[in-house]
Amino acid sequence: MNIHAREARPSRHLSDIESKLQVSFEFFPPKTDVMEERFWDSIEKLAPLAPRFVSVTYGAGGTTRERTLRMVSQIKKQTGVDAAAHLTCVGASRDEVDAVVRGYKEAGISRIVALRGDPPEGVGKPFVPHPEGYRNAAELVEGIRRVGDFDISVAAYPEKHPQSPDWQADIDNLKRKLDAGATRAITQMFFDNDDYLRYVERVRAAGIDAPIVPGIQPIHSFKQISGFAARCGASIPDWVAARFEGLEEDPETHALVASAVAAEQVIELLDEGVTEFHFYTLNRSNLVLALARLLGRRPS
Repeated sequence: MNIHAREARPSRHLSDIESKLQVSFEFFPPKTDVMEERFWDSIEKLAPLAPRFVSVTYGAGGTTRERTLRMVSQIKKQTGVDAAAHLTCVGASRDEVDAVVRGYKEAGISRIVALRGDPPEGVGKPFVPHPEGYRNAAELVEGIRRVGDFDISVAAYPEKHPQSPDWQADIDNLKRKLDAGATRAITQMFFDNDDYLRYVERVRAAGIDAPIVPGIQPIHSFKQISGFAARCGASIPDWVAARFEGLEEDPETHALVASAVAAEQVIELLDEGVTEFHFYTLNRSNLVLALARLLGRRPS
């Protein structure tokens, strides 16, 4: 890359795109007092960055339903930041899911991340709908829309959903979710930006113009994240794995490498014209704070 090309990169002129940049952060409901303390510490550090929303995940079959509702309600009340509650249709009837949606509405929650969800047996196992439940995420989105005027995000898969027979089926499924009333799609984590960029090309070629927001997963622990990736069908390129090789007993260097890898991914996407980012925080703030700064976000 010559000097003129470097100077033209959007990442070198953040003031020109500042108004377009949007970030959101994902958390999971803490299970212990110690975890809850870290959860709120991270929320308080990230809230001043004025994210579009902060989302809280939802356990299979609604196992964290009450905690998710409590956390989302508290986030909005304590920080003023818009909060989104995750919702799945695993192991629940339509009436049960609709009751949860009405509970969100009554609590003043206007954003939902709607997911089919993974079966209790784990990722990769066949999904069996509840006999009286929603059969997929598109039906779930339709059901949410019947209850209220929510801002709905759905999932997208840059490397194709593990259970999709081919790319056509995968893109058709995304289109059904968006046609049902979703506002945007947020991708599963990925570590090769080419996978994301090719996916967006496929989506646009299919006539889908909704935002496809990249889901960014900082590698806080290579062992942990590679385990997550293997279970959900996301691949880790050899060159990424090589950067973490031998760092299991060297947390300080691991943290520095993790920062460099995540920064490289975000800056490259920014230079490709991407202006919306969703960060999977794992209830940690430090790396995500640094990445937000690279995007030009400062505490308000």
